[in-house]
Amino acid sequence: PQGGSGVLLGGLAGTPRGQVVVIGAGTAGGAAAALAAQIGADVTVFDRNPRVLHRMRALGPNVTALYASRQDLEAAVGGADLLVGAVLVAGRRAPRVVSRGMVARMREGSVIVDISVDQGGCVETTRPRTYEDPVYREEGVLHFTVTNMPGAVPRSATQVLSANLIPYVLRLAEPGWERDPALAAGINVRAGAYVHPAVAAELE
Repeated sequence: PQGGSGVLLGGLAGTPRGQVVVIGAGTAGGAAAALAAQIGADVTVFDRNPRVLHRMRALGPNVTALYASRQDLEAAVGGADLLVGAVLVAGRRAPRVVSRGMVARMREGSVIVDISVDQGGCVETTRPRTYEDPVYREEGVLHFTVTNMPGAVPRSATQVLSANLIPYVLRLAEPGWERDPALAAGINVRAGAYVHPAVAAELE
């Protein structure tokens, strides 16, 4: 009824499972892969970190974890019922790893969710949208590319963000915090000068 391809991702007896492809297995991509695996879909996850790939493979026998090579990526995207783009390069625009041609080879009514949209998107056909008009069709494929997706659940999003920030805030209140590698790596400005390479490059 929403214009999709009519596939139940978890499958049923007598029908094949849906094909879910996740590109990038960080926090968001890993969670998407885990959820897709739990509902019974056939999941293919791409990343370039061997440790992450091992973690994804351990999600279950219906999960295939692959190094993100162009050949494997093109083959998997072409057969995807659902493609989740979750590529993140800290401080930089997300690389476009899925071309328009790859999207055009997907089956009519397949779905793309590009979580990377806040960093420009990792799919060439991605355009930023809002929850007022969240879905559009491009090359016959439905796209959900809403910026700030966690904004749909502001209470939970705020609680999770706060829980993750509190240990850093407490550490900042202690002497010698500058020697903490995680905090030192997050300093953007020191004594009036931009010291974070990504921020300095953006402002040049």
